[in-house]
Amino acid sequence: MPGDAVGLTACIDAAYAPFAHLDLPDVSGGVPEDIASGRVWVCEVDRVLTGGIIVSHQGSVGHLRNVAVSPERAGQGIGTRLIETAIAHLKENGVEMVNLATHSGMPQNLAYYARLGWSETGREGNKVMMQRVL
Repeated sequence: MPGDAVGLTACIDAAYAPFAHLDLPDVSGGVPEDIASGRVWVCEVDRVLTGGIIVSHQGSVGHLRNVAVSPERAGQGIGTRLIETAIAHLKENGVEMVNLATHSGMPQNLAYYARLGWSETGREGNKVMMQRVL
């Protein structure tokens, strides 16, 4: 919902705050536009937005654009559940492969996505591209 933009932006900013020293792109910019034009899911616990995912797709190729969980709720399976929900939606819409990009300075992300079925496909500087065949 458009009203989730403020909460999702705050959640993304909080989730990425420990990585502020890395050369990251603007991770929370454009959230209202993402909500208006793409597929966004959020998780609420006790009426507080605690996680969100932004995906897009064109034809049979999808892109996981952002997934974030508030630090207070990290490690509770929220991110995995959001990813599973988005993957199910993408599959229903004919997507056969999902790409994502993460940062080489976030090795925990690389390991996490590998556990969920993504494989590294290349690197450009600090950017690590990954792909998951559905």
